[in-house]
Amino acid sequence: MIAPTARIHPDAKIGPGVSIGDFCVVESDVEIGAGCALEPYVYVKRWTTLGERNRISAGTVLGTDPLDKAFNGARSYLRIGNANQIREHYTISRGTRPESVTQIGDENYIMTSGHIAHDCKIGNRTVICSCALVAGYVEVEDQAFISGGVVVHQYSKIGRLAMIGGNTRVNSDLPPFFLYSGFNVAAMGLNLVGLKRAGYKHADVAALKKAYQILYRSGLKLADALARIESEIPTPETRHLVEFVRRSERGICRE
Repeated sequence: MIAPTARIHPDAKIGPGVSIGDFCVVESDVEIGAGCALEPYVYVKRWTTLGERNRISAGTVLGTDPLDKAFNGARSYLRIGNANQIREHYTISRGTRPESVTQIGDENYIMTSGHIAHDCKIGNRTVICSCALVAGYVEVEDQAFISGGVVVHQYSKIGRLAMIGGNTRVNSDLPPFFLYSGFNVAAMGLNLVGLKRAGYKHADVAALKKAYQILYRSGLKLADALARIESEIPTPETRHLVEFVRRSERGICRE
């Protein structure tokens, strides 16, 4: 179903069961998978790929040129997975360098009036609330929750099932499973609501609580705290936590 006022380039690949609303524009070198729905005034620019069953709300622009002075117009990509919902007036950029990629996973819920910049990697089943701004090269792991008005500095990493309170400035890496808030982002304990919704049992939460206390309240140096977590509570979640912290280049936020 393609509205008569929509403009679809003849080279674009449109899958079965796709709905494209009034005044949409779909450029060349675009692929839109089966069952996607584009509301009116959606603009899908070159080198953008959408998987299946994505719902894109009115006024959204996908595959914009990067907001980066280093961008020279070369081909780069935006690749979006399956079953994402991207609400009204949102923009997502392609990568900056030639052949680079901005990647959005599956089943993400991305709310209104925000931006995901070039070269970001967004995992699966995240929630990114209204007016959040995600700068370039940011990585967001699965099931993270970014509240309204959050600003994320470039190159920051946000861990799995991390939850960030509203209007927080993220300028460091945020380890998984924890809750963060404050204008200058600070750790506030476990993301208990998110862990419960994700089906974690009491023993899993207790292990993560102990890991949090060792990481933030033991007074140990970071390397010693990580070694203690590994030796005392070696669960899959704590191993992921330790690996995340060790990969951090910007440094993790403090309590």
